[in-house]
Amino acid sequence: MRVVSGIQPTGNPHLGNYLGAIKRWAEMQHQTECFIFLADLHAITVYNDPKELAATIREASATLIACGIDPDKAVLFNQARVPAHPELAWILNCTARIGWLNRMTQFKEKSGKNREGSSVGLYAYPILQAADVLLYQATHVPVGEDQKQHIELIRDIATKFNTDYAVELFTLPEPLIGETGARIMSLRDGSAKMSKSDPSDMSRINLTDDSDTVAQKIRKAKTDPEPLPGDWDALGERPEARNLVTIFAVISGRTPADVLKEFEGQGFGTFKPALADLVVETLRPIKARLDQLLADPAEIDRILVTGSERAAATARPTLDGAYKALGLPRY
Repeated sequence: MRVVSGIQPTGNPHLGNYLGAIKRWAEMQHQTECFIFLADLHAITVYNDPKELAATIREASATLIACGIDPDKAVLFNQARVPAHPELAWILNCTARIGWLNRMTQFKEKSGKNREGSSVGLYAYPILQAADVLLYQATHVPVGEDQKQHIELIRDIATKFNTDYAVELFTLPEPLIGETGARIMSLRDGSAKMSKSDPSDMSRINLTDDSDTVAQKIRKAKTDPEPLPGDWDALGERPEARNLVTIFAVISGRTPADVLKEFEGQGFGTFKPALADLVVETLRPIKARLDQLLADPAEIDRILVTGSERAAATARPTLDGAYKALGLPRY
């Protein structure tokens, strides 16, 4: 089993990133081979200030380490240091079909009304995503329910290449669908996913927030006036309440039903302070480690260079195999 997953180094990583992905990666690295990368080539599908991007790559890397990713166990790297990613992406661009990309829902969501003004990269980024996974012969990719379509596309591309050129080059990856906590929602709108791009900083808990800020954001999180029920299904029409209970459950390692049993009949005046204390104590050591790492950017760069060398060595046979299958001279 080999797992590949990545995160874009734009904006501050937040609690949703940690509970939905990073925490899971940190656990998985002790169970299987993991390749975790900073998707900096994906980040440039929209304009980024170059100096800010360089800084956020380091910050995101430090955040992953502070959250428990061990560079000695997992292969931690950034895409831009492994040229095999864009190389294979071009090859797969020539395999994938336009009709497949036209069906991808996330481009429609990200481009909005400015579809004609979006970059080609934003349209074609699922192909680079396929290269990210197929390069390493990944068997599994951790995703949320909303990203299953991308894994299906990766499998379609891999199958077509293998069939067209009569090879068994690419492994067809399986999605690893996240359990409770894979979709942590906005603190201002329980129907929207917690996001770095939300214009309201109060919608998310950044992993760089200090303890007072974390507690304040939870106190001001949108809720409703009803007390908490004893039954999880009773929260079906209460998305903000459902989200806060989910956060409590995932951080504490309990089931939502167990959390509701403890707080049944109580209002958010009781629940929110308990949640704030839990989140603050969980993030306190992460913030301390993050500050320590950011004070030594040279060490972060060293870790990324070492990880990228390991990633490149693993990716090389797959890229060589793709060139050979196409009948192209490699060197």
